[in-house]
Amino acid sequence: MFELKPLSRDAVPAALEKAHRYRLLNEPLEAESICRDVLDVDPDNQEALATLLLALTDQFDDHLSTTIEPARGALSRLRDDYSRQYYSGILCERRAKAHLKRGGPHAGHGAYAWFREAMEHFEKAIDLRPPANDDAILRWNTCARILMSNPHLVPEKEEAFQTWLE
Repeated sequence: MFELKPLSRDAVPAALEKAHRYRLLNEPLEAESICRDVLDVDPDNQEALATLLLALTDQFDDHLSTTIEPARGALSRLRDDYSRQYYSGILCERRAKAHLKRGGPHAGHGAYAWFREAMEHFEKAIDLRPPANDDAILRWNTCARILMSNPHLVPEKEEAFQTWLE
């Protein structure tokens, strides 16, 4: 249909800067496209992979079924253990939030499970973090606060047990 035009290697830093700006403007499709262009010329660019993963997870609320696998694919290409754990946590956290926004039966159970999985990844990232980088702590605390402030977010078995007692 169309042949995409290649990005020059010299343009990669400026393109990544644009991708970051598009994410801040809540335009994840544009950021995703730019990251894919960067990865076409520099397939192992770690910043492009991380930004692509974030742009894809930005779309979870509306397009979870079509963005989850590409996000996992970008995650699997990250090289260092800290990044894999940290971004795994973000992927799970955003999936939890997508479950909450969708609502429906058992949405709270699904969200709870994804928040807990995110927290496990963030705990591993905390152990691997570089000096003066507390990003994983901040994310873990956010997940914990969400769970503590939403009493309907419980494991499935816990709610079934509470219902039985009533």
